[in-house]
Amino acid sequence: MTRYVCAPDSFKESLTAPQAAQAMAEGIRRGDPAAEIRLKPMADGGEGTARALVDATHGVMRSVTVRDPLGRPVRGEYGLLGDGEDVAGGDVAGAAAGRTAVVETASASGLSRLAADERDPLVASSYGTGELIRAAAHAGATRIIVGLGGSATNDAGSGLLAALGVRLLDGSGRPLAPGGAALADLATIDMSGLDEAVQQAEIVAACDVTNPLTGPHGASAVFGPQKGASPADVERLDDALARFARIASATPGLAPALGEATDFAASPGAGAAGGIGFALLAFLGAKFRPGVDLVVEQSGLDAAVRWADVVLTGEGSVDAQTAFGKTPAGVASVAKRHGKPVVALAGHVGDGIDGLYGLGVDAVFGIAPGASDLQTLLHGAAGNVSRTCEQVARLVARVRHG
Repeated sequence: MTRYVCAPDSFKESLTAPQAAQAMAEGIRRGDPAAEIRLKPMADGGEGTARALVDATHGVMRSVTVRDPLGRPVRGEYGLLGDGEDVAGGDVAGAAAGRTAVVETASASGLSRLAADERDPLVASSYGTGELIRAAAHAGATRIIVGLGGSATNDAGSGLLAALGVRLLDGSGRPLAPGGAALADLATIDMSGLDEAVQQAEIVAACDVTNPLTGPHGASAVFGPQKGASPADVERLDDALARFARIASATPGLAPALGEATDFAASPGAGAAGGIGFALLAFLGAKFRPGVDLVVEQSGLDAAVRWADVVLTGEGSVDAQTAFGKTPAGVASVAKRHGKPVVALAGHVGDGIDGLYGLGVDAVFGIAPGASDLQTLLHGAAGNVSRTCEQVARLVARVRHG
């Protein structure tokens, strides 16, 4: 018999990671009824990270009322990891009152919270993510992992900071309006009200990008357009975020343990989630970790890969960027250490996948059965994943068993 590990990320707008893993397993069973299968749903710091870590540790999800990117009340979630947790640097197990919490920026501040015609990064705020961080800290968490990804915001985390008690003021001493554009009017930053419980917590930013806050590779230029920013908006936002960074750098008390001379805006990951990475780093002293590494460590993937004969992974799109901190690359790196073959599935296969082969991916298959419109492909994703895995299993069974 052949032993498979199914370790996909989500297929955006169609399948969660657990749903994708289940679809993989169903296809394998049709192609090789004798196969043994272990499911290891993954995430890379974006959507699904909290659920992946909570499930791996037998923790719990908690729901609280927070604000969405436009200030409307919604129910957001954060996770509390269970017993035996061992993430964020390997020193979590045995923590006393403080459990580790996991917050996703996408939960409160995600693009999924907005209709397509509501997307406006000039005014969208990360306030709700700050509310989730505050709720986790007040629930007793002493370590808070913040998954950076999927945000609708481009406010450099200014809304998040406001929710935690930081006051961002204009030249007249009035609080700024929500959103990244308002940072153009920033004059002073008052940190005296920063939530004490949050200050006492260790913050870990789970991040799969290395973009700085500003410039041609920054939050506004790279991620702003997909959030609804026009070219003029991108320039306006980049200037506003640069002003925020300049004033922040002159503000006493910013993450002093990291050193007065640190250029937080240029730090890798500062531009993640519309610049929330910058706020976490500069104001809360966050440590950055690749999100997929956190999930790999906690999920028991290494042991499962050692057991397996074949490893299946995948996500909605696989292209040149997949090599940089995305789930298929993280899974492949584990499999490569143990000499196990890896097949990656994707809803869309883009350019530049050759770089994945050196990381341990042996083959990449698109799941689309043929030319079709996007909505049809999204609705048929589970069946397409399952059908593709059935074909993989049939081929593997023929090669291995004749």
